[in-house]
Amino acid sequence: MKNTFLPLVIACMAMFSMPLHAQKNTSESGAQDYVVRCVAFYNLENLFDTIHDFYVLNNGDTIHKNDYEYLPTGGMHWTGLKYRAKLKNMAYAISQFGLDKTPLGASIIGVCEVENIRCLQDLANEIENQTGRKYIPILLEGPDRRGVDVGYLYDPRYFVPSGKPIPYTLKAHYADGGKVRSRFQLLLSGYLKDESGALVRDKLHLIVNHWPSRYGGEESSRATRDTAAMLCRHICDSLYLKDPRAKVIIMGDLNDDPFNHSCAEILEARMKREQVTEQGFYNTMWLHLERGIGTLMYNGAWDLFDQIIISEPLLNAPHERTQWTYWKSEVFNKPFLTVQEGKDKGGPLRTHKAGVWQNGYGDHYPTMIYLIKNK
Repeated sequence: MKNTFLPLVIACMAMFSMPLHAQKNTSESGAQDYVVRCVAFYNLENLFDTIHDFYVLNNGDTIHKNDYEYLPTGGMHWTGLKYRAKLKNMAYAISQFGLDKTPLGASIIGVCEVENIRCLQDLANEIENQTGRKYIPILLEGPDRRGVDVGYLYDPRYFVPSGKPIPYTLKAHYADGGKVRSRFQLLLSGYLKDESGALVRDKLHLIVNHWPSRYGGEESSRATRDTAAMLCRHICDSLYLKDPRAKVIIMGDLNDDPFNHSCAEILEARMKREQVTEQGFYNTMWLHLERGIGTLMYNGAWDLFDQIIISEPLLNAPHERTQWTYWKSEVFNKPFLTVQEGKDKGGPLRTHKAGVWQNGYGDHYPTMIYLIKNK
């Protein structure tokens, strides 16, 4: 009897893994009726090289990055050996993104905590060495005091930018009046390709973020992240003005949880899809946190700062061959990324802990969403 019903059980599982509005179009082949693409975000936890870095602003001023801790003579004793080991670890993690849903892996990945474009290119080269998959790096130097930036890795076989990335600078101040020198919010628009390699003329707009930290305490630094949320909302509103059905993906380390004021009130990113109104936003990560799943652990408690928020048109797109629509989300908390013993058991396996090199991956788990369309 068990063997008789097994095919029926598998077919039902395939059907109910698809969105509710897609199930009525799902045949016996289940997910095989759909093209699946993975979009991910990953905090790379201090991806510094071993060389002191600086850059020149448009006005001619030279900015020396505060990267001294990550030099061979610095507090982390950051050497070429450690740098290459970190690249190897991060590349392996990225190579595993989305493979249980699509053999193509992630089509585009937003990243943060990267020192410069050379580091991101080194990471792309290591991914290619391990897998043969070629990712193109995008990074613009921003005003962060430590010199870490946001950027993208995209697979040109499955994603094509429609123009240059556009940086937005946060203008905010700390409670003591000091100027916030935070990372850019980097807007990249483009198109995913279908199963034949042709562009799907359904433009996506991605905004990668790394909002101000909670340095000095959550309450005293809250206004800086509220201001970052206002800037992000401004970018989205501008996109809506040009296209009322704009499909926007906000991703990043927001240094806030989904229920915090910046996300829940300013961005108005909702927990449940039925709460999302026209041109509103859906927080694909909130329900994970409600179930006790986070992306970073602090004093034994989970937070979910690594969020992916989507606009209502992407959430409720018609199920057609010409349009992408949201399917599901995931916190990528695989065992190889996780501490297996000791007081930190169950949390992310970090590169360093209390200044001691752990040869791990990072202090944040990656997050990802899956987009689908009819074949």
